[in-house]
Amino acid sequence: MTPVAAPVPTRLWTPARVLVTRSAAERPYARSVLERLEAAGVSDVELLRGDRLPNLRGDGDRAAFMRAKNTLALVVGAPSRRRLQPIPPSADWRFDLAEGCPAHCQYCYLAGSLTGPPITRVFADLDEVLDGLAPYVGRGSVTSGTVARGGEGTTFEASCYTDPLALEHLTGGLARAITHFGTHDWNGPVQLRATTKFDDVGSLLDLPHAGRTRLRFSLNAASVARRFESATSPVQGRLAALGAVAAAGYPVGVTIAPIMPGEEWQEEYGDLLDGIAAAVPDGADLTVECITHRFTPGSKATLTEWYPRSRLEMDEDRRTTKRGKFGAVKHVYPKDTMAELRSWFRSEIDARLPAARLLYWT
Repeated sequence: MTPVAAPVPTRLWTPARVLVTRSAAERPYARSVLERLEAAGVSDVELLRGDRLPNLRGDGDRAAFMRAKNTLALVVGAPSRRRLQPIPPSADWRFDLAEGCPAHCQYCYLAGSLTGPPITRVFADLDEVLDGLAPYVGRGSVTSGTVARGGEGTTFEASCYTDPLALEHLTGGLARAITHFGTHDWNGPVQLRATTKFDDVGSLLDLPHAGRTRLRFSLNAASVARRFESATSPVQGRLAALGAVAAAGYPVGVTIAPIMPGEEWQEEYGDLLDGIAAAVPDGADLTVECITHRFTPGSKATLTEWYPRSRLEMDEDRRTTKRGKFGAVKHVYPKDTMAELRSWFRSEIDARLPAARLLYWT
């Protein structure tokens, strides 16, 4: 493939405040992050005496929310994080470069997954985490050993609780992980997976990725992105970044999420699929993941508090209630709506992106 110049980043986040725990400060990776933060002009850096972060919850007011959202913390993950968990339908296992995200997506799924104030935590023990992945190779059940997705090898998801590219200019963590996957002597086929709503890919294009990292870009219809995805890179920027990393030999993907059937949704999502087709060079390894909008009672309560003026539709009366095996409640679109969406997307992806593989619909 012909190399493509990296698009100029459209948005780079700079935290207003940085907190560093005592254990994190001892890690070499944390010191490299602090050097990047200094280069980015961050001056409010506090070295804590212990490993507990101060209470940034406040009284639940908007100012407290914004203070937390604009804070980055360097921490060391709890020992339990070294015991990896499966993350279907995405990957065999998940590990965390960070937890939290600087974007302001009004449907943010982290609102139902994480507790406490929305600080972005970067894990300073990344090198130890990467060194501990090898024993998990060949032991997964989502992709590894399966008929449908066995060709992906043992997959490791690095963006379950964060957007790693949103932080990359400050941390270098994604590049560190990509290089580890590309150069380590694994005892079987592996794939690192990461997804993003940002476009700052320049530092990733020349890495020795060896085709073992699939970079995916979270995309949506124009009206959804415009109304509900604040503080992210514009869709056109993400498409340009998608094309650049594909041309650099990465396997790539698009995550169309969360799908919302608004007015003229077929036309808008059709335009999006055409934009993807135009961005990805011929011969690229492209996958598609489709996720419809859903919410839980907990995420609705948190998002209503975070974004009280949002016009995001979260009306239980317009949804169907699904219960997980442990009784968890989730509100999804009614059966007829889901069937219409699924039929349309399957047909149009086949027609407009014939070389792509649809990994799952949910």
